[in-house]
Amino acid sequence: MSHFEKVSFEQWKSDCGVRGLADEELRAWYDAIKLPKQATASSAGCDFFMPFNLNFESGSRFRIATGIRWIADSAEDRGTVLLIVPRSGLGFRYGIRLTNTVGVIDADYCDADNEGHIIVSLENPSDTDVPLNEGKAFCQGIVVKYEIPEGAGSETGRSGGMGSTDQ
Repeated sequence: MSHFEKVSFEQWKSDCGVRGLADEELRAWYDAIKLPKQATASSAGCDFFMPFNLNFESGSRFRIATGIRWIADSAEDRGTVLLIVPRSGLGFRYGIRLTNTVGVIDADYCDADNEGHIIVSLENPSDTDVPLNEGKAFCQGIVVKYEIPEGAGSETGRSGGMGSTDQ
């Protein structure tokens, strides 16, 4: 069965985009990262949580290195995809959305050179600054089964990270 786990501290530090902070401070942020989790027993998605505080300024975009990877390593898991979508409350109240509309995390992304690190890019098109506090749910992941039409399959393996399959 698929599951979530953290990427290594080194990978998260490389991807987080924060420069000039001591490793001890970055390590504290990393250690506080929570694995995605359902909000209720019937929730379709698992909430992803902010790894730090962010004043999400009006009209801006921000890239969040979640510190999370999705492991789908059984043969059955390889017929699933993790879809990353916004939390509906942030969308309804402020119009916050993913810059790529929906994130598609392929089952083999966990094999990528970047450890399968899930990085989410958000956009705040509203005229309001929105506080996103450490530990606050900001997007959700939904695991969905899919099928490939006959004759459309591929045997090519993955090595790169985001956007690598079209290179």
